[in-house]
Amino acid sequence: MSRTHLFRWTCLLALLAAVVSCRWGDQAGTRIALTPEQIRLEHINTIDSTTLSTLITPDSTATEQLEALSADAWMLIDDATGMVISQKYANEPRFMASLTKMMTCLLALENSNLEDTVCITEDVFVCRDSRVRLGEGYLLGDLLYEMMLQSDNDAAYALAKHVGGDTIRFCEMMNEKAAYLGMENTHFANPNGMPAPDNYSTVGDLTRLARYAMRDSLFAAIVGTTEKKVPMIDGRHMDCYNTNVLLSSYDGCIGIKTGFTRQAGYCLASAATREGRTLYCVLLNSRSMRTRFTESAVLLDYGFRVMKQL
Repeated sequence: MSRTHLFRWTCLLALLAAVVSCRWGDQAGTRIALTPEQIRLEHINTIDSTTLSTLITPDSTATEQLEALSADAWMLIDDATGMVISQKYANEPRFMASLTKMMTCLLALENSNLEDTVCITEDVFVCRDSRVRLGEGYLLGDLLYEMMLQSDNDAAYALAKHVGGDTIRFCEMMNEKAAYLGMENTHFANPNGMPAPDNYSTVGDLTRLARYAMRDSLFAAIVGTTEKKVPMIDGRHMDCYNTNVLLSSYDGCIGIKTGFTRQAGYCLASAATREGRTLYCVLLNSRSMRTRFTESAVLLDYGFRVMKQL
């Protein structure tokens, strides 16, 4: 080969190497440039509904336990792998009651200042079955605790108005976020989950929301709190106790949210960590307040037992 040809080949190889290097550099740069939200979204997009069934079959005892559950729908998932351990009607829309407040809390954390003052005004004193009272004021961060622990409906309206300017705009934000998260069978019509024909979701979509929200450290801290003295602006405080009894009764429970309306039945989104493994369970329309906890515990126990065998 002549020196001229050798030089040309050397230049061509150098050019190809530079192109490849640039492409890899761009990819690496893109990876580094991912926002925390995009990283969280990538993680929750990892869902595998088929692998587990080829690896393990429930024994007769487990099958009987799962068949005996009163809940209309559920999903149990291993967070690290996205493996669906058990599911029932995962993609069929259901009323979700106060599991709606997971989205309300998430948006408040992402779009507001925790030190903002939020007042309970006449236009957000809607349900009047809540613990907040007309005229009271709270720091936004404190009111988030009160809303999530006590499942306070009017607190949700107050936060929605503060964050969105009005509840209509806030509901638009909720649906925009749902679309971003890939919650294809979900629609939000209010910030608290009170009965509405167009406020619905699926256990699959709510599992996506729960996994995403729990990657916000403050969200996780709020829903993992069993009790808290929530201060008011005037110096008083409110004793709040988390309605999720699994936090104190189930080993490793780290959250998340209860829900109930007559239309939705008794609902629970829960998460638990044992030996470094975290499972998420969303259960809708269980028969009673008690069974939403006992049935979630049955599912979580089954999940930890199964994953330990793999």
